[in-house]
Amino acid sequence: MLCARQHGIVARNEKGAQEAAINLRQLRYFAKIAEVGNITRAAEQLNVAQPALGLQIRQLEQELGTELLLRHSRGVMLTTAGRLLLDRANRILQDVEDTKRDIQAMSGSDQEILSLGLTPSIMLQIGPDLLLDAKTFIPSVSLSLVEELSNGLVLALERGEVHAAFAYGVDEPRPSIDRQALFEEELLFVRPVAEEELPATITLAEALSHDLVQAGERDMVQKLLKTAAEKFSMPLRVVYEAQSIPAMRTLVVRGAAASFMPYGTAIEALRAGKLVSQRVSDLPLKRTLYLIKPSNFPAFRQQEAIDRFLATVTERLLESLGSLAHRIGS
Repeated sequence: MLCARQHGIVARNEKGAQEAAINLRQLRYFAKIAEVGNITRAAEQLNVAQPALGLQIRQLEQELGTELLLRHSRGVMLTTAGRLLLDRANRILQDVEDTKRDIQAMSGSDQEILSLGLTPSIMLQIGPDLLLDAKTFIPSVSLSLVEELSNGLVLALERGEVHAAFAYGVDEPRPSIDRQALFEEELLFVRPVAEEELPATITLAEALSHDLVQAGERDMVQKLLKTAAEKFSMPLRVVYEAQSIPAMRTLVVRGAAASFMPYGTAIEALRAGKLVSQRVSDLPLKRTLYLIKPSNFPAFRQQEAIDRFLATVTERLLESLGSLAHRIGS
């Protein structure tokens, strides 16, 4: 039979001996590793030390008596047992979130909780402002901001971990998601500070001739760069890959490489005069921002106020980006 012990799932055989104890933390950790395909990146996004994360997964494999992940040079892939566990883990985690929400609704509290997903660049640009705006536009709603890369936000939305998200590059339709294209954003070419003043613009071919630090092959920006490099029949000189935004900025500040970045990613270093940016004059790289929501998620009691609040998010971003952003349809 199944019983709960210390917030875990404990399986017992017919004689009553404990066979396995799986806790929700292990399931969340495992789901995150499966999502990003790399233990190091998962540890960074979970804000957990990599050895501690690896230990939790080894314990999970030991408790289940089978391998869940196959390690390789670029990360990990799921075994057959791992794919089965991921399917069940997503169901369990969703049930937990649904139960929490239903019980909170039964409490009769007027305070609803809105979990809103933002990319790191958006969080850096306007995250604190949104928390202040929420007090004005949705005073009876508690706003919780979740920071993830765009692909992580899509998966979090599908798992019911966020109610809505602002994510880039959701260009292909997904049956479980409603999406609204908001605006196109131009990426900047970011360089270390030089003694001589740099021109305000640079050609794409000239920018691609530099050594670059980017987030990795799965990142949207590097995909755009790869397409551009192929168009010019040029090699893509990504000499460093870093999933950490602070690490990317630091490498550029130190002069080790340049980078293509969203304005929000570089905003703090640009304002502090630690980096300089140039716009690509001939073929600027652009990405599209979408507001995404689950297609079947029930409406909030304060839905109209929440919709007005989400509209202010778009306006704040457009104001922050200035001429780097162009509203879709305008």
